[in-house]
Amino acid sequence: MFAALGRYVARHPWQVIIGWVVLAAAVIATAPALTSTTDEAEFLPDHYESIQAAELQSDAFPDRTETAAIMVFDRDDGEPLTDDDVANVERITSELGDLGLPELGAFTANDPSENRLVQTSTISLAQDADPFGEEILDSVRDLRDEAEPLLDGTGLRMGVTGSAAQNLDSQEAASNAEAIVGAVTVLLILGLLLIIFRSPIIALMPIVVVAVISQVATGLIGWANEAFDLQADSSITVILIVVLYGIGTDYILFFLFRYREALRQGLDSKTAVSHAIERAGEAIASAGGAVIVAFMALVLSTLGIFRSIGPALAIAVAVTVLAALTLVPAIVSLLGTKVFWPSKAWKTEPKAARFGAVGDSLGRHPVRFAVVSGLVLAGLTVLAFGFKPTFDLSDTGVPADAESSVALETLQTGLPPGATDPTSVLLHSTTGDPIDAADQAAFGTALGQATGVAQVSEPTATPDQTTAIYSVVLDSDPTSDASMQNVEGPIRDTAHNAAPNGTEALVGGTTSVFVDLQDAMNRDYSVVFPVAALIIMIILAVLLRSLVAPWYLMASVGLGFGATLGATVLLFQTIQGDDGLIFMLPIYIYLFVVALGTDYNILMVARLREEARNGLEPRQAAAMAVRHAGPTVAAAGVILAGTFASLMLGGNALLVSMGFAISFGIAVAAFIMAMFFTPALTALIGHAAWWPGHGDRRDEPAPGGGEDQLVRSAD
Repeated sequence: MFAALGRYVARHPWQVIIGWVVLAAAVIATAPALTSTTDEAEFLPDHYESIQAAELQSDAFPDRTETAAIMVFDRDDGEPLTDDDVANVERITSELGDLGLPELGAFTANDPSENRLVQTSTISLAQDADPFGEEILDSVRDLRDEAEPLLDGTGLRMGVTGSAAQNLDSQEAASNAEAIVGAVTVLLILGLLLIIFRSPIIALMPIVVVAVISQVATGLIGWANEAFDLQADSSITVILIVVLYGIGTDYILFFLFRYREALRQGLDSKTAVSHAIERAGEAIASAGGAVIVAFMALVLSTLGIFRSIGPALAIAVAVTVLAALTLVPAIVSLLGTKVFWPSKAWKTEPKAARFGAVGDSLGRHPVRFAVVSGLVLAGLTVLAFGFKPTFDLSDTGVPADAESSVALETLQTGLPPGATDPTSVLLHSTTGDPIDAADQAAFGTALGQATGVAQVSEPTATPDQTTAIYSVVLDSDPTSDASMQNVEGPIRDTAHNAAPNGTEALVGGTTSVFVDLQDAMNRDYSVVFPVAALIIMIILAVLLRSLVAPWYLMASVGLGFGATLGATVLLFQTIQGDDGLIFMLPIYIYLFVVALGTDYNILMVARLREEARNGLEPRQAAAMAVRHAGPTVAAAGVILAGTFASLMLGGNALLVSMGFAISFGIAVAAFIMAMFFTPALTALIGHAAWWPGHGDRRDEPAPGGGEDQLVRSAD
């Protein structure tokens, strides 16, 4: 199949290129825009308590307004607020409220805190407003701008926090991260490809190609989201940049290295293109297939965030694979050897001294390489058992120096941290009978005595008295681990147990949503990972015609996952002293380290099998595989690891930990797993690694004897 595809692309490059241009134009013209949401509640199924509470609140109190933002005032000199200060706060609040900012409702100045160090003004959400829409974010921007001149000469400081302000700061941080990741990725690709090939044409090729396929992929993802009612997370744009540029460049390198090698064997340009697709095509398609399957396994997730991001990334990878097998070879077929201009280095086989030396040493001492690399992976994997998930998002999506974060710290000098986002508790009659006022009061009293509760408001009941809602202020930041533990345990337990006969209590709000997210994540870990591993093993078995190799290949990938998580635990929890790591981190490591790390294993083992088919014994084949595939794996690994490392410049804890973990994991996959561990094990197991298919047996002569001769002369 790949031989036929190679011949067609080499002979008809213009047809392929025009086909891609037409496809891109059609998708850009007709596809819906790719939209995203930051509302975590949209990602949870209906059976979770937080979602049931939200639905009940919407039905019973359709006119109830939620808090959109909170303005926090204090004095420049840190002294207690005077009566004049309080009057200024009320004046400023009134003037800002008169602006009529879209999506924002009433502006209410509250009393100063007991110690008079801080005073807040609450801004409600307008009726039928979208709390996660773009309009409300624009209103918060305008609010901050309009407040500045009103503060002049008052001696007051003001910051806006609360859900809308935090969403705005999070979005701006994500936009900054997107710009940083995009710029660093392009520079890495340009720089590394210039060093490897010394050709500006090749250096620019991935940038141009990815620019085209990104439009196609984004359009197809938009269609898929619309067709299957999927909700994309706000981080999808940053991740797509990494996937498209990182994987796209990897697969282009897979092809270009084989094309250059074929030219050095004496093949003409078009024959070399055809031969490169034939040789690299199976590895690219299989590697891409493994990544697609890993991503698609996320449709089994309980969480909408992963059910949507999985197909989105799978579509992006599928388009990238198709481009690497058609569009890139077509461009190279047109340009011929001019693609390497102005360098002439492609004409001569490099000594590859380093990779050759590593390969020779591995071929002579496979036990040493397998044991040392295996112990490194296993040692780091042990540390992974110390992983402590945290749901404290206060400094993850939002940088510590953002206005909403600073305002939250100021608020906590005079008020409970939970005042920024109170938890809603609903008491609902299951019989349809009114709930007695005394029972409502007793329930509120019991709720106020629960661990983690700072204060409970008087209940607001529906006209028929069948549902009452209580606003509960927590004594910790609503997104902190302490608040989550309290809501999951004593607060929910107290609410459920204190509910009078004939009623039920439901705990809602942001903290309750995160509690349910944690439960859903734990379920996903036990389902998604095993299913993905099983399907990837099947792909490996089909590719390698072996029932033995897939087992140790997946074992090495599993060790790579554990080593990555362990190294992250060591750096952030042990050395840096963080309380924990963001709860989503294992899923992101799985997405990129396991899925993409399998690529490098496939490339190396496929090359090892090819060398064995050329007549080499297992240890010699392993040595030659490292010599020839090593530069490709190293270059691809550096590009992908560097791309993810750029996330560490994103400015918040989530991006820093995710950037380190994934870049480290990619480096482990490329330079330990694929370069040492996997070929060493394959060399040790020998011919038995290919049982029962015996895929390492010579089944055809190398084209013109060239490649066979190259292998033997290199040995």
